[in-house]
Amino acid sequence: MNDVPLLEETIEIAAPSDRVWELIRDVRRLQEWSPQVESTRLSDGLQEVQLGARFTNANRHGELTWKTHGTVVTFAPGRAIAFRIEENWVIWSFELEPTDRHTVILTQRRAAPDGISDFSRDLTEKYLGGQEIFTEIMRAGMRDTLEGISTAALGQ
Repeated sequence: MNDVPLLEETIEIAAPSDRVWELIRDVRRLQEWSPQVESTRLSDGLQEVQLGARFTNANRHGELTWKTHGTVVTFAPGRAIAFRIEENWVIWSFELEPTDRHTVILTQRRAAPDGISDFSRDLTEKYLGGQEIFTEIMRAGMRDTLEGISTAALGQ
C-alpha cells in the first residue's frame, strides 16, 4: 500500500513560459535554487538533458551529505520535465501552464507511485528527523526552489 502523500507546490510567474522552460529544462541548474541539491552531473557523456538522461546529484541537509541517481522520465519541451530517483523511487517533476503570453504557472511535484524504498525510509527515520518532519522540510524546499526559479525568470 502506498501511504506516501503527493507533495505539490505552485507559483505564478510573470514571465513568458519559454523563459521559465529554459531555466527548468536542465536538471544541472537545480543547485541554483534547491536548498538540498549541491551539484548535478550528467552521466554517459551527455552534454544536454533529454528523455532517458541519467544523472547524479550531490545533496546536503545540515551536516549530512549523500548522492542520488536520477533518470529523466518525462521531457516535453516547453511543458514538463520529470525524473525518477533510483534510491527512493520518487518522481520529481516541474510542469508549466501558460496563462497568457507573459504569465506562467509553474508546479513542482514529488510523487511516489511505487511508495518509498525501505532504504530511504530507514535513512529518513535515522538521520533526517522522520517522515513527517522531513516532508515539511521538503515542502519548504520546494517553495524555496520555485521562488528561486521565479526570481531568475524575472531577471532579479
